[in-house]
Amino acid sequence: MKSMILTMAVGLLLSAGNLLAQDIPHSHVPSVIVNKFSAQFPKARDIDWEQKGELYNVEFELGRNVDHEIWYDKNGQIVKHKEEINKSSLPAGVTSTLQRDFKGYRVDDIEKITEGTAVTYKMELDSFTKDWNIIMDARGKILQQNAD
Repeated sequence: MKSMILTMAVGLLLSAGNLLAQDIPHSHVPSVIVNKFSAQFPKARDIDWEQKGELYNVEFELGRNVDHEIWYDKNGQIVKHKEEINKSSLPAGVTSTLQRDFKGYRVDDIEKITEGTAVTYKMELDSFTKDWNIIMDARGKILQQNAD
């Protein structure tokens, strides 16, 4: 009985998730958003659109398989932009914190996240004994640190 209830609960949660974020064809994205996206990222490829509530989310690649994810509002304004970056692109404050507090860790899966004027850096830090998911601001202040 418990497993049947659990199965039903999981099914309902998955259904609710599908209602919140749905893949949509390019033709269903408002033209103001498509026009701004095309102007800002003319070389984008592997483009996938979703609608999440009132926001339009696009995932795409630029350059040599550099992943990007952007959320647009209905007026075509960027609300949030995640982009994959290299360790060499991290600001000096972040690099300094990594060298001081995480010596010996391998830095992996780095994302630069821009929301309005706020820029943060999300990354995985891996070692033989412990792994972390870290978010820092550009000065290297740790905003969030969770064991992985």
